[in-house]
Amino acid sequence: MNSLRTYPEGVTCWVDLESGDVQAAAAFYGQLFGWTLSEVTPSGYQVAQLNGKDAAGIGAQLSADESEPRSPAWNTYIAVSDLDRAASRVQAAGGRVTHPASDPGHGARTASCVDTGGVPFRLWQATGRPGAQVVNTPGGWNFSDLHVSDVAVSIAFYTSVFGWRFDELGFATMIRLPGYGDHLAATSDPDIHERQSGVSAPPGFADAIGWLAPVGDGERPHWHVSFTVDDRDRIAAVTERLGGTVMALTEGDWTRDALIRDPHGAVFTASQFAPQST
Repeated sequence: MNSLRTYPEGVTCWVDLESGDVQAAAAFYGQLFGWTLSEVTPSGYQVAQLNGKDAAGIGAQLSADESEPRSPAWNTYIAVSDLDRAASRVQAAGGRVTHPASDPGHGARTASCVDTGGVPFRLWQATGRPGAQVVNTPGGWNFSDLHVSDVAVSIAFYTSVFGWRFDELGFATMIRLPGYGDHLAATSDPDIHERQSGVSAPPGFADAIGWLAPVGDGERPHWHVSFTVDDRDRIAAVTERLGGTVMALTEGDWTRDALIRDPHGAVFTASQFAPQST
């Protein structure tokens, strides 16, 4: 069994933070999540690890055009096998490539794009780093959720470019790539189907790569990043001690969440898995 977590084309695979102060951001998130960070490129890009496994990245802000975030923000990357072909599909579906293919030296060729709903996202063709190795465990990436202003437009774009399926579950819309769960079962997560069956997960949840939601009041369309935590309230308290802001605390059927703004303005969610008893 392969313990390395790999990502088929069309699966969200990596997240990183663009910050105006990489060192300060590294200090905040290192204390918040227990990350160890090290520079991996001459430009100062840092990779965060937990127990020696890749969790996320932190880098300097790119020069942005009018459609991309101008303030610190978390980015979500989608795995592709051929970056140039994927970029062509993005453009054919009505999206734009705002920063063309490049190899920044952190283990992947990347490109920055904007979808037809104006949401920035990135492409990731692995050259040495397949993607996040710490996921769905405290201090690791949980999900990236797509917050949109026009659900139909977004569904059409991502279905065309990546073959995604969108399942309306009543309480939320699940984004999934058919076959991803079987890929995980055959490689890095052999017990995924049995484990999810044990908690009565929705059908197809093993294939899930994120969730689709309408934007909230005053919110711009974006990919929203969530990290797993073991204790939401503890993380909220640490956030405020480190100079961040807890914007909201919420309770759902499956999670207890804290919406957080870091000291430099980047927003993310800390999510504690806490399914409600039935």
